[in-house]
Amino acid sequence: MKSLTILGATGSIGVNTLDVISKHPTRFQVIALTAHYNIDLLFQQCLRFNPAYAVVSSENLSENLQQRLHAESSKTKVLFGKDALAFVANLDEVDTVMAAIVGAAGLLPTLAAIKAKKQVLLANKEALVMAGPLFIEEAQRAQTTLIPVDSEHNAIFQCLQGQVAPGIVCKSLEKIILTASGGALRHKSLEQLLDTTPAQACQHPNWRMGRKISVDSATLMNKGFEVIEAHFLFGLALSQIEVVLHPQSIVHSLVEYSDGSVLAQLGNPDMRIPISYALAFPERIDNSATRLNLLKVARLDFLKIDEKRYPCLNLAYQALRIGGTATTILNAANEIAVQAFLDGKIYFTDIAKLNQDVLEKIHSRPVSNLNIIMEDDNLAREIAKEMILKHYSAREMKRVRKKSILH
Repeated sequence: MKSLTILGATGSIGVNTLDVISKHPTRFQVIALTAHYNIDLLFQQCLRFNPAYAVVSSENLSENLQQRLHAESSKTKVLFGKDALAFVANLDEVDTVMAAIVGAAGLLPTLAAIKAKKQVLLANKEALVMAGPLFIEEAQRAQTTLIPVDSEHNAIFQCLQGQVAPGIVCKSLEKIILTASGGALRHKSLEQLLDTTPAQACQHPNWRMGRKISVDSATLMNKGFEVIEAHFLFGLALSQIEVVLHPQSIVHSLVEYSDGSVLAQLGNPDMRIPISYALAFPERIDNSATRLNLLKVARLDFLKIDEKRYPCLNLAYQALRIGGTATTILNAANEIAVQAFLDGKIYFTDIAKLNQDVLEKIHSRPVSNLNIIMEDDNLAREIAKEMILKHYSAREMKRVRKKSILH
């Protein structure tokens, strides 16, 4: 029986992971679950899976959840804070950690799991985007099994038939091709993007995802981060990583070998497929995903990326070329930019511009330790916030004033 800690249990990856686990009760045991603030869902998960530990972000939430669990005679112990996340990531009784916390918050507990030599199922791409060199170095030192959960990288992992170690390139591999759906706004004109609302940007046509990652999908920043992730995870040069638009989200990625063979992994857009493969690797288990019907799909389209529509993708390549903490800076700026857009403070088209401004503002440093990464992460966030207040907010005030005069 495989024993697990699930970091980010109430997010889409966590929920789907528990759904797969529920179908194999004699194969998997849940030791710990974590959530940021959704204690209602975490409460239900604790009652169903009976973990030894549950972790939330604050003391108030932990007291609330502990009282509710105690009333149900649950023996789950509730902890809170960053130290608690690291604690449940390296418990002796845990052999596998699903790293599914979204954003920079997932970096430290994922690193804790790596250092503890746990098998890590990596759904948190920011761990590699922020700290790729350190992360891979730690994984190699610990000889940790690292299995990607993102549908694209999991597809590559499958096409490589698992014959890959963290950061070690497959010699017969010519290149990889990451597919991108184009997000919720792919049919909008460039002019229409300016007035895009958060609700529109979050209506992904193929996947059910959280708000932040849905916006990243619409800007293709998510795909840019996947380029960075693939660079570190598979030890690839930038020239070996290609991105194409694939609206159907059926082909999740492709691998081209030196003999001209191209292998692709296909499946319906359902995260239970890569999750179940990661959980049971090298075996395959049932996950209740709807089977792919090629006759129903009928066609598969592949299109060149429009760089004017998706400038964030080029920013990811640019950050990798700069090297050092540039990818950390880009990730931090993007988190602030996306949240500002979701809060109605900036336009959708401002996300890429703000990311570029912050990337150009801060001088990248070599990644020699975690402190440097966290310092540049914090600096990028502060500068992004200042730029929003000084430049973007002022422009928004002008727009509102102009609109009120016209009406």
